[in-house]
Amino acid sequence: MNTFNRFFLLTLLSCVSIASFSQETKHVIIISIDGLRPDFYREDHWPTPTLHKLVKEGVSADGVRGVFPSVTYPSHTTILTGAMPARHGIYYNSPFEPMGATGKWYWESNGIKVPTLWEAAKQAGLTTASVYWPVSVGAKVDYNIPEIWTLDKTKERTSPQRELSTPLGLYEEIEKEATGKLNAEKLNSDYASADENGSRMVAYLIKKYKPNLLTFHIFSVDHAEHADGRDGEHVRQSLAGADHAVNNILEAIVQAGIKENTTVIVTGDHGFVDIHSSLAPNVWLAKEGLYMKNGDQVVWKAQFHTSGAAAFLMLKDKDDKTTLTTVRNLLNDLPAQQRKLFRVVERSELDRIGTDPNVALALAPIEGIAMSNALTGEVLRPASGGTHGFFPDFAHIQTGFIAAGGNVQEGKTITLMGLEDIAPLVARLLNLNFTAPDGILYPGILKK
Repeated sequence: MNTFNRFFLLTLLSCVSIASFSQETKHVIIISIDGLRPDFYREDHWPTPTLHKLVKEGVSADGVRGVFPSVTYPSHTTILTGAMPARHGIYYNSPFEPMGATGKWYWESNGIKVPTLWEAAKQAGLTTASVYWPVSVGAKVDYNIPEIWTLDKTKERTSPQRELSTPLGLYEEIEKEATGKLNAEKLNSDYASADENGSRMVAYLIKKYKPNLLTFHIFSVDHAEHADGRDGEHVRQSLAGADHAVNNILEAIVQAGIKENTTVIVTGDHGFVDIHSSLAPNVWLAKEGLYMKNGDQVVWKAQFHTSGAAAFLMLKDKDDKTTLTTVRNLLNDLPAQQRKLFRVVERSELDRIGTDPNVALALAPIEGIAMSNALTGEVLRPASGGTHGFFPDFAHIQTGFIAAGGNVQEGKTITLMGLEDIAPLVARLLNLNFTAPDGILYPGILKK
């Protein structure tokens, strides 16, 4: 064999070897653990063997900066779009309702104002699936179990999930093949069995339909942290259940025969802060005659829309500078003992972080203080447990990120990233024609 032929053969063998060991990602599974904190996988005392294993096998972040307010629905929509709330249109968990909150949340996907990863995957001819992802009712997803519940107390609380799942009959198919009969009791966020049942749904969809993009929301950890704060028996039990749910999904990926070409992303929406007191800023407005309720009658010029540990000033007339000046003076003239409990976030800063464009200003409390929407009673009152919603500029409110498998590096750490930076990564992994308006791809996460 002459030198040229030998060189050609060696080159060909080298190319075959590289191709055979390539782990191109063809499937991305995004798992959101509501209330996920980086310490859950950075510190060994938490019951998360699956998350610790994924950290060793992939890329993980010391912290992920969220959105403002740092609550579930706008955060999940940022993960899905790479856009901040000002662009994507899901500003809070519940929309501002000036005549009083009805209990409705931002359930419908038609409220999202920018393209989603679901849509980009669909346009690329890929298969999509979703289980309990926030803002997913009516989404253009092939196999979709949306997150929604009824406000009608005469109906079974989870009945809309069954009615609005797509395609028609999917919910019943999953009950028959994977979970058994489901109801509100079996999906109650007080118990780890809710996340277990959710993971069984996901596992079935992976094994039966092998979706290229799947999104899944695990929610019980958040419920436990609201009750117990950052630590407690219920938090640890729920976290162990969430970790087990992730392991169920990893096993399903193996059983589906797609492990070598699957990237699993585990992330969250916000961290958590222990609270001891709550502040009711609408009490100040009521004393000034700016916000009054009399039975079903509401008379107002200004009111604070509270969202966890944040309060957003709404003006009935957005051009009412007189009322805005009155509120500013009211806040400036508060006793120093109250004024030190929060800072005023002006519109220019709200624009930079991409918050609801309809807000005149916002109140961001110090750690330990939550916000209440109460209109009467004491301005400052006792509180307990934990909450979120804080301005995302300190460590405790950060969430986490792990990516492993497929075309992702192994054993690598990112110090800090943003929730909006997850969508560009997913788009690159699946070669989607998708632009994240506010996010950036960190190429160092990828093997090539």
